[in-house]
Amino acid sequence: MGNSHVVVIGAGQAGSSCVAKLCNGGFDGQITLIGSEPALPYQRPPLSKAYLLGDMPLDRMFLRPDSFYAENNITVRTGEEVTAIDISARTVAVGDDTLDYTDLVLTTGSFPRRLPASIGGDLDGVFTVRDLADVDAMAPWCASGKTALIVGGGYIGLEAAAVCCKLGLNVVLVEMADRILQRVAAPETSAYFRDLHTSHGVDLREGVGLTRLTGDGTVSGADLTDGTTLAVDLVIVGVGITPATALAEAAGITIDNGIATDAQGRTSCPHVWAAGDCASFPYKGQRIRLESVPNAIDQAECVAENIMGAAKDYAARPWFWSDQFDVKLQIAGLNTGYDRVVTRDGGAAKSFWYYAGDTLLAVDAANDPRAYMIGKRLIEAGKTADPDVVADPAGDLKAMLR
Repeated sequence: MGNSHVVVIGAGQAGSSCVAKLCNGGFDGQITLIGSEPALPYQRPPLSKAYLLGDMPLDRMFLRPDSFYAENNITVRTGEEVTAIDISARTVAVGDDTLDYTDLVLTTGSFPRRLPASIGGDLDGVFTVRDLADVDAMAPWCASGKTALIVGGGYIGLEAAAVCCKLGLNVVLVEMADRILQRVAAPETSAYFRDLHTSHGVDLREGVGLTRLTGDGTVSGADLTDGTTLAVDLVIVGVGITPATALAEAAGITIDNGIATDAQGRTSCPHVWAAGDCASFPYKGQRIRLESVPNAIDQAECVAENIMGAAKDYAARPWFWSDQFDVKLQIAGLNTGYDRVVTRDGGAAKSFWYYAGDTLLAVDAANDPRAYMIGKRLIEAGKTADPDVVADPAGDLKAMLR
């Protein structure tokens, strides 16, 4: 494979994981990693938390130091956009260059949904939380005593609300659905986080959407769907993300809830692979896309192994986390299709266990790493958890692993 060339488009968690796995796996061809951001690949989760709070400098966020890429003969091209992929010629156009590839990996990630300009989405002071530039631009606006409006009660919106509170801002959060986290969690988990946020002074309004933002060049107000108006100093929008598929689509690659891949990470076009937020893959009889760091790493590493001939199916083991105030939420499994939730209330440690019939699907564990670890191991082993043991805070969870 000495004269082969793997080109990876997208220098986030998945792209960085893919090139590192190629190196560690003994790949001896050329590797080029291309990213549109000016920085080396970095961790995204701390952006909306430690980095915005000023608790983590940029250099600590890099996934690997500059020296790693140099020592492993990886060409990293930052601040560059790939403008086209030619599938038949096996080339990509980047700047004025045309690069040949033997294998191409698309780790293009996702981008945040923005508010339309017609309702004030392009006013100054309106932000999304997705990359370094977003957070660097937002930081000077997050001054104590200011009022922040958070649009969207998913995990990103709630994390932003928690950080703004810590920075001394007055925070109003609006969620159009009947409850926060409606798309991703049970009412029990929503209630837990509603209580957490209101206890810290967040003005949390459910079943209320945004009609429009107002202001002369810079946002200064918000009209809500319930007829109220707010004076605001900044707005943070957390209304979901969209997989970055335009480049693949233009090249004729099949798109289905992201860039469609088979079980091994191949797209519909030969020698083209995809991994991370941008990729959908078969899972338990359906096609899913997982927006998470663990998935980006595991899927990209699996693709790297398959480029080197492993012929290995990707076995997703979904897990996620979210930090809000002094709570670390850890989620194991996917709760899709649950028909009941069993709550384990250990006081400071709480967990919510999702079942479909007798099958354990997922666990949301709040400040309860033990419940999370045991739930995760049970789900991955295809075992269930006795609901009576789960519901009893004194019940021995660990015994269920035997």
